[in-house]
Amino acid sequence: MNQLAVREPTGLIPVASYARTSEDVRQRDGHGVRNQLRINERTAREHGCTIVALYSDNGRSASKAGVTRPGFDRLVTDLARGHTCDGQRINGVVCTADDRLYRRPEDLARFLAALTTLPGRLYVDPQGVRDLYSQEGLLLAVRALDAAAAETRVRSRRLSDWHWARAVDGVPHSGPRPFGWQEDRITLHPDEARLVQQAITARIGGKAARAVARDWCDLGVTGTRGGRPNAQTVTQIMTAPRVCGYRANRGELLLLPETGQPVLGQWDPIVTPAQWQAVCATFSPGSLYLHRGSGAPRLTENRRPKPRHLASGFLRCGAQHPDGTVCRGALCAQEGRSKRSPYVYSCRSCRRCSISGPLADEALERLLFPQAQGQVWLPESMRQRWRSGERGLEEKRKIIASVFTCCIVRRGVKGEHSWDHSRVEPVWRWADRVAPSGAIA
Repeated sequence: MNQLAVREPTGLIPVASYARTSEDVRQRDGHGVRNQLRINERTAREHGCTIVALYSDNGRSASKAGVTRPGFDRLVTDLARGHTCDGQRINGVVCTADDRLYRRPEDLARFLAALTTLPGRLYVDPQGVRDLYSQEGLLLAVRALDAAAAETRVRSRRLSDWHWARAVDGVPHSGPRPFGWQEDRITLHPDEARLVQQAITARIGGKAARAVARDWCDLGVTGTRGGRPNAQTVTQIMTAPRVCGYRANRGELLLLPETGQPVLGQWDPIVTPAQWQAVCATFSPGSLYLHRGSGAPRLTENRRPKPRHLASGFLRCGAQHPDGTVCRGALCAQEGRSKRSPYVYSCRSCRRCSISGPLADEALERLLFPQAQGQVWLPESMRQRWRSGERGLEEKRKIIASVFTCCIVRRGVKGEHSWDHSRVEPVWRWADRVAPSGAIA
């Protein structure tokens, strides 16, 4: 190693501990990351290190493009500046394995750039201390990346083949119970199946999917995962091939090679194939289950709608899980129920945090342009153009993206009707240049 890592007065090297799991669908208690963090503690002790900061991403893939990993992002940010938000110096990282940190070349590049910003940093795993400054250490990191990528491809292919074989045999879909069937996914659920049949008949007769969703809400109907029905979910339920007994896989109906007829599933159908085809004909192709369901190719994939609200994409959930970790799921805009809040930002991950849309947007503006004297983050000319309406939504969002990494939204107090702008806490891109007093005015 080119230089020895700087030690604390205790003689121990301060390091950050990182843990990640790809899935937590069974117990949903974060036990995977907790176990990894415990192993990291043991590894740190064995190599003369002390853990000063914990970072984790529970149930987040590192191999899929577009998946955000807040814990990894914070780790990279703190490594690059050399200390945590509270000023604790970091001289290395401990992790259970390379593939917990990175499975994509861009993530490896980010991690290496951040770790080697200062000389003498350590990277420690159960196999020992790694020198990522040397050519040998870099080659080991690249080999680990290649191995992780190969493993991802093999696992993905095996999983696809497994799903395809089940589909050809007519085995019901895995995953959550489909609406309309019992837990065995074969026997019809009397009440839900009746609702689906009535909805399909009504839709063929000209009724809007939104109206069907309202009727279901009035009856107190909830989805199999507890959500309230809306037009999109009702459309997906009605147009899924399973309602007439057909089996599909990755957005395509499976056909018998001998006859060319659709593969029939092992479950009880709700309607006839003719009724299913009739109800599908009432929707545009982009709305059908075969174009929007699990694994289906998206017809609108290259035509994503532009954000309509100022804070869309910048807000993260600040609710705490039972194990003490912060959710940090994305808050998405959806329709509100009052004139004061015509839209709200809600967390789709834990569903325990939401905030008024206008309140969040106003809080962002207050963060950008503080009202207190002496607190100026952006030029006065920018403030004037912002307030005058000369800047459009897209230009305003670019300014926000240049200033904030994201904003954490704390949960509100039940029954509190006054607006609390301090619920929105910024994560600055240049945090080391912002005074701690830079709170919302």
